[in-house]
Amino acid sequence: MDGLAIERQREDCLQLAAREGWTVVEPHYVDQSISAYDMSKKRAAYDRMVEDYEAGLFSAIVCWDLDRLTRQPRQLEDWIDRARRRDLKIATVSGRANLNDEDGLIVAGIKVQLARAEMMRKSKRQSRAQRQRAKLGKAPKGMRPLGYTVQGDVIDDEAEAVRAIYQLFTRAESPESLRSLARGLSGTQHIPGIAPRPKHSHVVSTERARAREEQGLEPRPIAADGPWSPSTVLGILRNPRYAGMSTYTPKEYQADGGRRRSWRAQIVRDEAGEPVRGQWEAIVDDETWWRAQEVLDDSERVTNTSGSTQRKHLGSGLFRCGVVVDVDGSVCGKKVTGGPRGYRCAGHIVRSGAAIDAYVTERIAERLSRPDALRTQMQTEDNPAVRGISAAISEQRARILRAQRDYDTEVIEGRDLKRVRDAAEARIAELEAERLQVGRASGLAPVLGTDDPAQSFRDGWLDLRRQVIDTLATVTLYPQPRGRKGFNPESVEIDFGDPQQ
Repeated sequence: MDGLAIERQREDCLQLAAREGWTVVEPHYVDQSISAYDMSKKRAAYDRMVEDYEAGLFSAIVCWDLDRLTRQPRQLEDWIDRARRRDLKIATVSGRANLNDEDGLIVAGIKVQLARAEMMRKSKRQSRAQRQRAKLGKAPKGMRPLGYTVQGDVIDDEAEAVRAIYQLFTRAESPESLRSLARGLSGTQHIPGIAPRPKHSHVVSTERARAREEQGLEPRPIAADGPWSPSTVLGILRNPRYAGMSTYTPKEYQADGGRRRSWRAQIVRDEAGEPVRGQWEAIVDDETWWRAQEVLDDSERVTNTSGSTQRKHLGSGLFRCGVVVDVDGSVCGKKVTGGPRGYRCAGHIVRSGAAIDAYVTERIAERLSRPDALRTQMQTEDNPAVRGISAAISEQRARILRAQRDYDTEVIEGRDLKRVRDAAEARIAELEAERLQVGRASGLAPVLGTDDPAQSFRDGWLDLRRQVIDTLATVTLYPQPRGRKGFNPESVEIDFGDPQQ
């Protein structure tokens, strides 16, 4: 990287040319730090050398060793053809490579194949080392992602941009698209919560150029700044590192450039199948990251610039079914699903949603208007116990999402999915009860931190209102009484869990 090895090799080549009595018409062709082994890499100076030879600029090539010229048998065959057509001479510091006689061809072929084999062994060693680093949870080497240093330390202002991207993309109320987020980052569209910033590739290349300059080295060209692309935003949303998961991308997933499409294969898992946690601070929690994958994986997701992927129902997956299912009086208790006509629990209830949502909204707003002990308790700011419980709930929800995806791709069977889901939901119920006792404020600050929480709740976006309901109460739906028209408030039970209901 410092160019000293290239300079030594260049001096050796010039001395060889002088001993041969050759006139050097082109000082050198250099592709610094670009391997002759990797066919996918463009070697600009090599390509220019081939063009210069075809144009008749020179009749001999001096290289430090044959593997500096090529490590590809196919390219070697091209040079053999050129040598035969126009008597090309190739000289190396380690000895002349005569491509016009049998012995020279054998030696050249062996040297190229040996160099290629050594590069394959080196690549395997490097891959094993990278895989080992990943299993230990160490930060991958290479270009740093937005929000992190190369060592894995968080860069605060960039991390805020990452959190904003996830929040705006996954929110239930009017989520932003990949295109709109890219425009917000570029400054061509005003997106509340997103501050314009230079392209990440421009920032990184600037940092590298500055580091080389500080070392007294010639800086490399800096990547041009410009608008962000939706694919870059997609890469941020797909990157498991932001949720603190260790990653490693196998070579077979890089062959077609499909790194982002292979996000599932990047996650390193332990013997139990759980993601290995990285030795760096997560920028987003597991639940947020998996929710982003759920949105991205949705085949019905609207991807045009004006479409919406927002949730439509206030109580979908939140309100519970209250139908009695046993002679002992036990109820179903499952969470209802949202549909075109409202809420349903298969085989139990089908309810119109608009009247229920309006009733629940007003009851919760009325409850928030009371300056009671519960609200005071919930307004405790920055409670470490609350943060820990919320993180545990997020992890359990992420387990359910992971199991669902493994089931969809036939990695696990239905009974395994049910076992994971039942265990996780039971644990979530315990944690939510504990969190309610401790108090939760951070996520509800847009409501509880205002002068009029009731009105802030009514005006809040859907996901925020769902969080408030989930924290304050348990909503249970019962079948609408037969023969009675209109909405019956008695068919909806709202349990605040305290005597002041």
